[in-house]
Amino acid sequence: MADAARSTDRLEALDITRKLAAICGTPFARFAGPADEVAGRTARWVAVPGGPHAAAEVLRLAAAHDLTVVPRGAGTKIDWGAAPAQVDIMLDTGRLAGVWHEPRDAAVAEIGAGTPLRAVQATLARTNRRLPVDAPSPGATLGGVLAADESGPLRHRHGSPCAQLVGVRYLDADGELVSVGESGTEALGRATPGSGGGRASGRGPAGDGGGGAGSGPACAADGFGWGAGGLADGPGWGVGDPAGGAGGDPGRGGGDAILGRGEVPGLDVARLLCGSQGGLGVLVSATMRVHAVPAGRLWVSRPVWTPLEVHDLVRAVLAAGVDPAAVELDLPVPVPLPRRRIPPTHPSVVNRPDHPAVTGRPAAGSLVVLLEGGPADVTERAGRLTAVLGAEAIVSHHAPEWWGRYPFAPGDTALRIEVPINDLHAAVYALRDATGGPVPVRGSAGSGTVHAALSGALPPERVASILTAVRSVLIARRGRCVVVAAPAAVRRAVDLWGELPTLPRLRSAKAHLDPHHRLAPGRLPGGL
Repeated sequence: MADAARSTDRLEALDITRKLAAICGTPFARFAGPADEVAGRTARWVAVPGGPHAAAEVLRLAAAHDLTVVPRGAGTKIDWGAAPAQVDIMLDTGRLAGVWHEPRDAAVAEIGAGTPLRAVQATLARTNRRLPVDAPSPGATLGGVLAADESGPLRHRHGSPCAQLVGVRYLDADGELVSVGESGTEALGRATPGSGGGRASGRGPAGDGGGGAGSGPACAADGFGWGAGGLADGPGWGVGDPAGGAGGDPGRGGGDAILGRGEVPGLDVARLLCGSQGGLGVLVSATMRVHAVPAGRLWVSRPVWTPLEVHDLVRAVLAAGVDPAAVELDLPVPVPLPRRRIPPTHPSVVNRPDHPAVTGRPAAGSLVVLLEGGPADVTERAGRLTAVLGAEAIVSHHAPEWWGRYPFAPGDTALRIEVPINDLHAAVYALRDATGGPVPVRGSAGSGTVHAALSGALPPERVASILTAVRSVLIARRGRCVVVAAPAAVRRAVDLWGELPTLPRLRSAKAHLDPHHRLAPGRLPGGL
């Protein structure tokens, strides 16, 4: 009987493989291998559809056979977050790539979800434009950045990637192609290949290799990254804009989008996909705001010694009226940065004879401010900023080596801390106290969102105690501490998200958009 059952399973598996090959093309459908896993959970099949209609057929096949689907690109962040309960079909987005290159004065561009972010920027640069998106994940696709709502330094001025979204096309759990908001090409009076308004049927011929997102001028191959902002940190899942108080800032993809107060009908629902890790829909393409490449860029850096000093400096920077594009902090460990002393009579340290700048103690890290704009204007603002930051400030035409990079390495337990900027120093002190020493911290001091790294050698119970201590400090300050990546033993043993008041809303969204839990089941908080 058991042998007969295994034979039946094999026959069904071969049948599904043949059907996937008929949809995607023989080279683009196969049984999964050891490397095809999501946070340690191995898939059964890998499908690489050639266009949105083929992707829709994959989802319909999954529904017909009661199979789960998890989207993937290059897999650079595939081990982040909770392991899904089951991965039957891994839907590779690499062929859903392309950039609809608009005229120089166009304010938006439609981009295939599987397009690497670096290819998007290279394409837009031909007309001196860019996406103001600088997600740290190497090789990340636009779809991966949005699925994680992953932000880099430029979020300080431009908001999260989700905040820059003006239209999307995505597939729901039943394989229906949904178009909401604005299409980059439709905005200029041209029909987007394979697109339609409202809710399209999404049905097309098997083996669809073109149309829709895949039919524009192709960029490079796929890349993907579950980013730092995912893991329930999309708009409405997190604390909102930490710099702005308790409420979400709709200009930065905050809570208003979730509550149905979006400026474009349906776009509030589509923005739920941001940060959902593919658990609410499969993104096909996104229409994003684009901006002119700034003619001038300068980085103004200053060494720092304590989190409290960072707090004072950030307040001074934001009050200086220099309109920074980014305000980033790096507190590495250990810190071998030799530095010169300054006279105790210097205005920045007067009456502070024990200040490290006077004693010559090595700096603990750096605070760096990015200024963008016209060359003359940027130079003038940099001069005003150096006057505020004091004699230790240095102006450079190049970013520091650590700019736009995470402070953790593979195998570390990676944390994301969000807190109002006035309480960021308290969060860093709490993390140090709980850990018993300095911890590498890096991120946006100007928006109160930073990442930290705990050694991967720490046992799960120790990590759990650190999280409890830090979260107890943050909860009174409207902050959060999320585990974005961790060794498997830690990931299984600790609460990755902590308290999440919006969990009922997330549960309702999952029930509405994916009632049968076919899309990345278990990747969202609460096992959703």
